[in-house]
Amino acid sequence: MGEGTSRRLDPNVQREILNIEEAAALLGVSVKTFNKVLQTEDIPARKIGREWKFSKKALIDWVGNGRSSKYRRDQGDRPAGRAEPPGQAGDGVGRRTRGWQIELD
Repeated sequence: MGEGTSRRLDPNVQREILNIEEAAALLGVSVKTFNKVLQTEDIPARKIGREWKFSKKALIDWVGNGRSSKYRRDQGDRPAGRAEPPGQAGDGVGRRTRGWQIELD
């Protein structure tokens, strides 16, 4: 199997060690999205040579142990020590919705 060749696996074979495509499929996201998360989060993984390898069980445990409260954008809910992302300050500066007015019924 040469470089760039798509790996075809028997869907009936249950593998415990996954490559990046299989890990993304396990989590139900695109490889592009999975790569972004891999760069920004502490995903359990090992880089072996040029390839990332993931334990299926460790990925499931990682998702199961996560907390959605870590990602809340409400003021006061942000974990201590985490700065507001650029353009996300509560004053609306730099946001695409700046200047919009919403009328409530």
